[in-house]
Amino acid sequence: MIASLPMYDRPELRAETDAYWAAIRDGLQEAGVEAPVALDRETDAWSQWTAPDLLFSQTCGLPFRSRLHDKVTLFATPDFGLPGCGPGEYNSVIVTRDGSVPDRPRVALNDAISQSGWGALWSWAEGSGIELGPRTLTGGHAASARAVLTGAADIAALDAQTWRQLQRFEPDLASLQEIDRTAPTPGLPYITSAGDPATLRAALHGAIDRLSPDAMRALDLVGIAEIPKEAYMALPIPPEP
Repeated sequence: MIASLPMYDRPELRAETDAYWAAIRDGLQEAGVEAPVALDRETDAWSQWTAPDLLFSQTCGLPFRSRLHDKVTLFATPDFGLPGCGPGEYNSVIVTRDGSVPDRPRVALNDAISQSGWGALWSWAEGSGIELGPRTLTGGHAASARAVLTGAADIAALDAQTWRQLQRFEPDLASLQEIDRTAPTPGLPYITSAGDPATLRAALHGAIDRLSPDAMRALDLVGIAEIPKEAYMALPIPPEP
């Protein structure tokens, strides 16, 4: 069985993330489910998400609706209490160096199949009448933010929860100017291919009750939401960047 939490697993939060999984694992074991002792931090995310023995992981909304929706089961979504968002929702923060957007801005994006880094930015640009210029794949939101900071790019869209973490742990990036936030969409869902959704949800809710207040604050967790698959599938799939 595979368990992972790859999306917000910063080194500074390793202890709290492990405590979160331990609380989930203990709840599963109490329900008679064999669960991995530790999270898998070695296997790449796509291999985890497509493994037939995936018990628990977290993916992004765009990979879910474009490639994974018929291979895995969505069973819950964490709620980080993000400003302007409903339970379990998130959005993207649009950042530039100085608050201005040049004509055909150069874009830094973490991944071509990222909802927060590309899908949300594409929808925002379309709605704002902005023609996006050359795009550079950076491999991560922190790298996208740094590309804007150093002048290698003009604009980036950052997952709002990741932006919150960056401001805390990489404060030099906080000098970037937030020019807008995109419309809220369903947040990064928890998925399984080998587990029972109801049992996993129960273990999640139990974990929230078990986890210490300090760990909850560190992870910015405020609860668990149940957003239907249809809400994810209703969002448009952006063109290849």
